Amino acid sequence: MELKILEERPNPLLKRVEYRFEIGHGLAATPTRDTVRVEFAKLVKVPKDRVIIERMNARYGMAKSEGVAVTYQSVEIAKSIVREHILVRNGLKEKAVKAAPGAAAEAAPPPEPAAKKESAPKKDA
Repeated sequence: MELKILEERPNPLLKRVEYRFEIGHGLAATPTRDTVRVEFAKLVKVPKDRVIIERMNARYGMAKSEGVAVTYQSVEIAKSIVREHILVRNGLKEKAVKAAPGAAAEAAPPPEPAAKKESAPKKDA
């Protein structure tokens, strides 16, 4: 896998550096996001947990992929700025599991029946 940085742009307002990159992967399949993060971190000399791969697209019919990556000054800044689904894709956050609508009702105990009101005694006529 050959990783080449095409463009580097510092963004001091968001405390990050933005990159455009290209990966040549020969006859191999498109590399995983995690593999690219490891190689990218080595190339820019930044810890892997501060590298976020925003997007990565393979070029049809070619052994190349292009993408956008961002390196932050700290992990906390990255987690406060980056969208949640991108953090999940990069392995920095666990995916929130939604409970099934009926699961909450099944977990709660059934309500106790209300005590029956005593009716007034009937008068015989």
